[in-house]
Amino acid sequence: MPDPPEHLKELYHWDRTNHWHAFTQMAEYEPLVIEQADGVWMVDSHGRRLLDGASSMWCNVHGHNHPAINSAIEGQLHRVAHVTTLGMTSDTTVKLAKRLVDIVPTGLEHVFFSSDGSSANEVALKAAFQYWLQCDDPQPQKTRYLTFGQAYHGDTLGAASVGGIGKFHDLFQPLLFEVVRMPSPDSRRLPPGLAGEAAVRYFLDEVEEVLKEQADTLAAIVIEPMVQGAAGMVMQPPGFVRGLRELATRYDVLLIVDEVATGFGRTGSMFVCDAEGISPDFMTLGKGLTSGYLPMAATITTKKIWETFLGDSESGRALYHGHTFSGNPICAAAALASIDLFEEEQTLEKLPPKIERLGERLATLAEHPHVAHARQRGMIVAMDLVQDKQTGEPFPTKARVGQRVAEIALDHGVWLRPRANMTYAIPPLAISLEEIDLLMDAMTAGVQQATAAAQT
Repeated sequence: MPDPPEHLKELYHWDRTNHWHAFTQMAEYEPLVIEQADGVWMVDSHGRRLLDGASSMWCNVHGHNHPAINSAIEGQLHRVAHVTTLGMTSDTTVKLAKRLVDIVPTGLEHVFFSSDGSSANEVALKAAFQYWLQCDDPQPQKTRYLTFGQAYHGDTLGAASVGGIGKFHDLFQPLLFEVVRMPSPDSRRLPPGLAGEAAVRYFLDEVEEVLKEQADTLAAIVIEPMVQGAAGMVMQPPGFVRGLRELATRYDVLLIVDEVATGFGRTGSMFVCDAEGISPDFMTLGKGLTSGYLPMAATITTKKIWETFLGDSESGRALYHGHTFSGNPICAAAALASIDLFEEEQTLEKLPPKIERLGERLATLAEHPHVAHARQRGMIVAMDLVQDKQTGEPFPTKARVGQRVAEIALDHGVWLRPRANMTYAIPPLAISLEEIDLLMDAMTAGVQQATAAAQT
């Protein structure tokens, strides 16, 4: 990238010095500033058009600058911009709560709004803990959570405690509570010869062994269903989440399903829970809830759990947790418009050929000598970048192969989120077949050039 023109130098200076970016080493940061966007395309401050290959951190569903969502936001602005949910609410937020209940799995009937996925998971953790204190048969010893290796549920202290990615949270270990952590149900770590139902059984048996011994102290199982995103797109065998629901019921442990990243069509169905045919005790949503337009998340639970929080003002049964912008009506308007678009534009019905095209392109790239474990779930594709395909030996971290793939893709007009020794794409669901080809062309060029350079 050439030196920026004079009118951008000050902006870039502020970006490097005043704006502290998330998950970014600011000593190495090179400004990438987006000025406008439309559909699956973003335009940066240099005027470059960049295909949004990671849906602006897995959020964008229907495309940027969608007129229907824009109109809903504008209409709400002319009515009321903010109403607290502490003892009151807006009509738009009430309608969204009912609309969510209508589309999530049967049995989930009560919606608590927050502003981000971390907070949505925090609500579920707190509510699960409190449930066991005040249910009909109180079990105050149920204070722990069963979680999975390499999990990511957010960065607030509770959400970080049930996470399992060391580089994100190890530093804060003295601040976190202990959990029961299982190995990640990763299809790449199966014993030779196991697949299908046998693979599902293998991972479920691991969980059941722990439940047999520790269910009496466990408040809930917490899982990112089907795909563990921040772990590097770790994918579980289909049927695992369904089996987990059965085990949770059998051993009297609640099930928290974190669909913050997988919800709203990412894996091909509206929710992974739909594909798995289950209804959890808590479902958490975020990211795609407003199609990435505004910060909003939701924790949805059952009548059984909800009723344990009911009582008079002296009972102490209320959930004492809240957010200033919980249920913000402008966010709710965007979410309602996004949900409407799933029906109006037949978003899910149009996915099969897109999923197929992504799969075809991924299969071709999987033949590359430095690509291993090419994997796909719906509109999510990922692959590991390895020095030796036979042994799976990764490239040295200092080679920064994943970073280089993203840089090359950017030169080809596609934005990918850099990862150390893997690369992935999660485009907006609104992407066309032609744009999928552009995306995969750029990824292919990045893999070819970055791995060749790393070998020299």
